[in-house]
Amino acid sequence: MVANAGVLVVQPIMEVSAADWDRVMAVNVRGTMLCYKYAAKQMVKQGRGGRIIGASSVAGKKGWAGISAYCSSKFAIRGLTQSTADELAKHNITVNTYAPGIIKSSMAQALGDGLEACGMPADLPLADPEVVAAVVSFLIRPESYFITGQSISPNGGAIFD
Repeated sequence: MVANAGVLVVQPIMEVSAADWDRVMAVNVRGTMLCYKYAAKQMVKQGRGGRIIGASSVAGKKGWAGISAYCSSKFAIRGLTQSTADELAKHNITVNTYAPGIIKSSMAQALGDGLEACGMPADLPLADPEVVAAVVSFLIRPESYFITGQSISPNGGAIFD
């Protein structure tokens, strides 16, 4: 199961409204938690193990100015993933996230000129969606059975961890 949803609000912390903050957390964190919860219940019931994968971001590994709500939500997904991986290991269920850099998408277009305002380099590399698809494709394969609780970050060298 892949939990791949996210919304982005570009606002400095002093300007972000509680409503915008809550919307980002509801979609990005609560939505991911509910996907994990119900996928785990079904996988445990079936007794065959499984793979749960969530969408984090490089913004969940490094904070950026102007997107504090988004960064906070993506850091939360990494914590949720690690906790869930620990809980579900005994059921042969792996839980991981992918944490890409900026992907060519409508969300990247929404950022637009805001990259520099967020403190990101203007020449930050953008990846095709197929880069993320390849990471997810590997994480669902049987050969990935020994990888759990991890955050795989295809980001073109935007950050190192």
